[in-house]
Amino acid sequence: MVNSKVADGEDYSDLLVKYKEKIRKEFGETGVSSDGAGAKPISSREYTEFKSEIYPNQYSMYEKACNMAESVFKLKVENKQKEKLQKSIDTCHLNITPSGVVALSFLAPMIFIIVGSLIAFAIFNMVFLVFFCIFFGLAMILALQKIPSLLADKWRIQASNQMVQSIFYLVTYMRHTSNLERAIAFAADHLDAPLSLDFRKMLWDLENGTYSSIRDSADSYLETWKEWNSDFVESFHLVESSLFEPSEDRRISLLDKSLDVILDGTFEGMLRYAHNLKAPMTMLNMLGIILPILGLVILPLVVSFMSGPDSSTLTMAIYISLLYNITLPIGVYYLGKTILSKRPSGYGQADIVKSHPGLKKYENVIIPIGKKFQFAVNPLYFSITLFAFLFIIGMSPILLHAVDPGFEIQNEEGSIQMMGYICPPNTGSCENNELIGPYGLGASLLSLVVILSFGLSIGMFYSLRSKNVIAIRNRTKKLEQEFSSAMFQLGNRLGDGLPAEIAFARVAETMRGSTSGDFFNLAEKNITKLGMGLEESLFDPKVGAVASFPSKVIESSMKVLIESIKRGPLIAAQALLSMSRYMKEIHRVEERLKDLMAEVIGSMKAQVAFLTPAIAGIVVGITSMISTVLTKLSAQLSTFAGSGDTTGFGGLVTIFGIGIPTFHFQVIVGLYIVQLAYILTVLATGIENGVDKQGERFALGKALVRSVGLYCFIAGTVIILFNLFAGVVLQNTLG
Repeated sequence: MVNSKVADGEDYSDLLVKYKEKIRKEFGETGVSSDGAGAKPISSREYTEFKSEIYPNQYSMYEKACNMAESVFKLKVENKQKEKLQKSIDTCHLNITPSGVVALSFLAPMIFIIVGSLIAFAIFNMVFLVFFCIFFGLAMILALQKIPSLLADKWRIQASNQMVQSIFYLVTYMRHTSNLERAIAFAADHLDAPLSLDFRKMLWDLENGTYSSIRDSADSYLETWKEWNSDFVESFHLVESSLFEPSEDRRISLLDKSLDVILDGTFEGMLRYAHNLKAPMTMLNMLGIILPILGLVILPLVVSFMSGPDSSTLTMAIYISLLYNITLPIGVYYLGKTILSKRPSGYGQADIVKSHPGLKKYENVIIPIGKKFQFAVNPLYFSITLFAFLFIIGMSPILLHAVDPGFEIQNEEGSIQMMGYICPPNTGSCENNELIGPYGLGASLLSLVVILSFGLSIGMFYSLRSKNVIAIRNRTKKLEQEFSSAMFQLGNRLGDGLPAEIAFARVAETMRGSTSGDFFNLAEKNITKLGMGLEESLFDPKVGAVASFPSKVIESSMKVLIESIKRGPLIAAQALLSMSRYMKEIHRVEERLKDLMAEVIGSMKAQVAFLTPAIAGIVVGITSMISTVLTKLSAQLSTFAGSGDTTGFGGLVTIFGIGIPTFHFQVIVGLYIVQLAYILTVLATGIENGVDKQGERFALGKALVRSVGLYCFIAGTVIILFNLFAGVVLQNTLG
């Protein structure tokens, strides 16, 4: 019964005031002023728990660090910088302030500079390392202040990947039920983080009285996307506009148009992005790959002439490592992140483990015990075991020398040595504990095993962790591609007046042998053999058809079917036919996007898999030859100098040292190859699919194993050939 006062015209604003007052009593004073300043966020247990479940752990660690830094000392932030930081903070829902961000950006570098400089001077006694710590610390100030912006970019990329799906869920639901609030709730239930959090936040803002209607809450949220994705904003507004259409045909037309707008906008945005990728990718290749690797060719000679006969080979190795294993990877990573941050919205891959926690066990190695039992082993154990085994073998020249400085394995002539430790130049003779190296061919080859320990162990970890999940996702993806046809057939059967249970059986018979046929056949068996109802046959957590095919798209389609069938088979038929068309359009755009990015992605994968490891392997082989030549030449020059013969080239001994051992140099270059393979694979996956953790892990597993394996094979082959060649030449030249 309608309240008489309301019916007689009680002011709506009075009711709104009463409602807000009730909310205020339940949740406390919000402190919201008329301009929104000084607001204290209202939170509920449900919303807080949801946020904690989907929020990355590193976010909370970063929040704690910023809040702690702000408590130590507060810094005044300029209004322009404060506004920019606050936008990024609000985008990814960080519980920090701009002052905390700036405070951390100064506190952390100060600690790094002080501690790093003390260690560099007190332990290593290297002034260069002190200056490096100071320079790196100063660079950290700007880098740390950009973290909120980088997190916001990552958040936008993740959210953008789900925007096509979000409009799909909204349109699908509103075709049979014209209720925006329930449609947003439906989309929030089927979307993954972070967009699900944003959609739930819209509902929560309505619930706590921040906004008086779901449209106001949605419009406020859409304001944050006007600058980044206007197509999503336009599509959402079209969905809203459908609420006010008196004509059913016009309402459906607006809903269809909203999906067309975001699909067309997605393709056009990716088209522009693909065209604009050429220049930054060329810069990345030149500065991060080509020039550093080509620089390795002359680096051993430069190091040799710069070092002098009394310089430490370990010191020179540290210098090169600072350049190739710290500075260059950070530079390449930053360039890659800059390229990735400009990626527009696309159609990404969902993380099925997050959306279906029951699949988490498949991230382990499944070992069957009999027919009924399975034993799951964390792949980390296999990786650690493999790493330890290979690393100890690779480091054996260092470890054996530490245990027994005089240990050596060589051929009868002594031309090929495993260890190859020698006396420093100009010393003539020295004690075993004064030997430097290792310069031996055996040590150079064993150094490759060190790189294998990193590449194979990390690659195996990612491969084993993602293999089972990717197989399930590919199976589900195949079903999604076929499902549009299956839904079309199911819609036609329902349109003919058949009960849903019989329609499922007919579709299962028609599509027998396909993945879609397996889905409908499973549901049909649950109905006929287990006596389940339609809803139970689909959504039973143990034997339901949806549980066997973990797909949000399929799950949402079946939920729409269950809800629409309650309103009649004809309405259900129309809903299914519409979803069939939507899914075909989404699949068509997805395939066009893959074709669009195929050239760029193919080029990056070729660089990771072949070009970079092949060139680096040849360079290491050349370096090994140069090191062999310099070592033997320096020894010969030292002999001449010790005998007093300086008439020839004996005086050249003071010009250059003996160079860096191939063992050290190769480890540095090999680690750089591992770092490049990791960074470029993450970049390629991000460009292709946005944020796709499962796909990224699977790609890393293959890329690291292949690139490191190829590099070690080429480097080992070239090292052997070039060293044998150098040995023959030197023997003929020096006698």
